[in-house]
Order: sequence, then structure tokens, then C-alpha cells
Amino acid sequence: MATAYLLCRVLDNIEDCQQPFEWQEKRFTEFSAMLDEPRLAHETLAFWNHERWPGLTADEQKLMAPDGGHPLWQIYEQIPEPARSSIKHWTSVMAAGMGGSQKSRQGLRTRRYNGVRLLANVDDYDRYCYYVAGTVGHLATELANYHYHFDENVAEALLATCEACGRGLQKTNIVKDFVKDLRRGISYLPDQWLKEVNYQPLSLAGASPIWSFKVIANVLSELRDAADYVLTLPYTARGYRLASLMCLLPAYQTLLLAVRNRERLFSADHQFKISRLTMAKCLLDSRSMIADNTAIKQYNQRLQGVVEEAFVTPEFERHPVII
Repeated sequence: MATAYLLCRVLDNIEDCQQPFEWQEKRFTEFSAMLDEPRLAHETLAFWNHERWPGLTADEQKLMAPDGGHPLWQIYEQIPEPARSSIKHWTSVMAAGMGGSQKSRQGLRTRRYNGVRLLANVDDYDRYCYYVAGTVGHLATELANYHYHFDENVAEALLATCEACGRGLQKTNIVKDFVKDLRRGISYLPDQWLKEVNYQPLSLAGASPIWSFKVIANVLSELRDAADYVLTLPYTARGYRLASLMCLLPAYQTLLLAVRNRERLFSADHQFKISRLTMAKCLLDSRSMIADNTAIKQYNQRLQGVVEEAFVTPEFERHPVII
């Protein structure tokens, strides 16, 4: 699982690097070639080491260079089947989707508004989140299934919600990183939504409560399925349940931080990164709920109540948004 995560981080680094889309496309192609033939990593990483990776931290750049990256590919080469085939398949899909999103391939349509690249509509938003995170949901589920040997009913139930689980985490990050992405000339929130508020968020002029709630409610609906995913996991899969809760609870807390400061949403003060103290509390809560599905359900219900109450205004009551 750790190897799969780090390979996904390599793809994230390529996408996050502030290089032209054509440059990124070449790196995605080289990544896919290393999946097919890991021994290419020595040559490819040596080449990458001479490339510029603007926008990445020093630690992120190490993963793209021989010293930090080559051990990862050596471990990948030694992973037994069928786990290695799962990693190869889903990271290949992820790479193709990320590369395709740059050139409107894979069915993803984009628009430009005042120099900002936008996904065209909600379907494109969902497809993008599938490529970069729903695929990770599939990959993690398959690897967990190989390890824990879930029965057929559990495996099918997990596969039914694993995409939404990944999409929900990605959409949480899209809300959190809206300003950061905008500075790179990108908005992953779709043109279809942004035109409803005359593109005000693109100039960090805020947005109406109804529109902000629409964005948050869309994320929340995905996180409901993510909670169902965790609830489906047998108590015997303690390690994977803990890891899943440690993805879900910080996403919940990020949304809570956003709605409690809703007047700052999509403005120049849009900043919703949870504190280390909150992250530590998520860890403690995850441990306490690891074998308590009732507590997980109550946590989810409390979150939804806080979100709905935060947006209850006369305007909202006249134009309710169903989640």
C-alpha cells in the first residue's frame, strides 16, 4: 500500500509542477513506461534530475530524482502478483487521466476564462476526480482485498463506494486549495457552476451562500458514501479501517472549518487548512472509532447538521439545496 501511495505521489508531483502542459504530458508518458519496465527508472530518473520542477518542495523533488526515487521503483519491481498488476493498472489509468485532462482527452472538456483553465461542467469535474482519486479508491480496495481476503459481499459493497470515497477526498482538497490552484491558472470547479455567480470566485470576490453551499454539499454527498465505505469494512481489518478513518475525518474537519468561516469562502481570505492539533484529534477519534460503527454514523450525522445549520439563511430557505 505504501509503494502504491508513493507512485501516486509521483503522479501528483508531475501534475503540481508548474511546467507547461506539454512538458507534463511527456513526464506522464515516461512514468507509464516505467510501470511497464521498472528498470527504465535508472535512466528516466537521471534525466528527470536535470529537469526543473518549479512548485515542488525539496522533499517532493527528491522523489523525482535517482537517490530518492530509484528505491521506490526497485520495490515496485519486486512486488508479487496480483498486487503489482493492480498497482500498474490503476496508476496507468490515473496517469492517462491526468495527462488527458491537460489536452481534453479521456472525455474531459475544458474552458478558459480570463486566462484561467476550467473544467467545463459537473460531469467533467466528476470525471477528473475519478481519474486522480477514484482510481486510488479502486487500487486501495483491491490491495486491501488481497491482504484481508474479504468475502464476496463485502468486496462488492466496497467496490460500489470506493470511487466516491476517492472523489470526496479530492473534492475536499479542491475546495481547500482553490486559491493555490487559481494562482497556477487553474480552477477545478466547473465553468457550469462558476458562470452562475458571474465568475466572482475567480477574482476572489466571494460567492453567494447558496452557491457556496452547492459546492460544499456536493463534497458532503461524496463523503457520505466514503463513510459507508468505512462502515462496510470488517472490524478485523483494523489497520485499513484506521487508515480509511484517517482520510475521512480530516476531510470532515476541513469542511467544518470552511463552513464555520463561510464568509471567507472563495475570497482573498479563503484558507482552510486544519491545524496540527485538529489532525492529532482526528487520529485520537479514529482510534476510538476503529471498532465502533455507531460512533462513525453519529460523527457523520453531526457534521451534516453543522453544515446545514451554517447555511440556513432567509435566502437559503427560499432556494434550498438538497444534499
